[in-house]
Amino acid sequence: MPGHTDNEIVIAAPLDLVWEITNDLENWPQLFSEYASVEVLERDGDRVTFRLTMHPDDDGKVWSWVSERTTDRPSLAVRARRVEPGPFEFMEIHWEYSEVPSGTRMRWVQDFAMKPTAPVDDDGMVNHINRNSRIQMQLIREKVEKKAAEL
Repeated sequence: MPGHTDNEIVIAAPLDLVWEITNDLENWPQLFSEYASVEVLERDGDRVTFRLTMHPDDDGKVWSWVSERTTDRPSLAVRARRVEPGPFEFMEIHWEYSEVPSGTRMRWVQDFAMKPTAPVDDDGMVNHINRNSRIQMQLIREKVEKKAAEL
């Protein structure tokens, strides 16, 4: 059965600021603790194809892949998919943003399936993504709220 994750966080900052910071791909290595680099390969309007490279994992392995991401500012949504799926049969990501009384809700939904040869199965990856999404969302909230306080 394919994996599915759904994580969200409320950031005490205006929606426009949250959108701007979290969709600035070139800044992702400073925003996320897991990414070592981002290389934009192609831009076509709201669609961007890019290579993400992570910091080495506990075993020293460096994971890297190409993804395609399309932002839809009017609907406050982003759709992404891995072009080079690596250990995944497929990986699709949907980000949603919404204004709430205390700031901006940011939600990440991921649907995927692992290849039989992957180092982890679907359930294992669900656990990994859920754990890591909470860590990354907390880091993002801290950085965006700090930036909002400076404005």
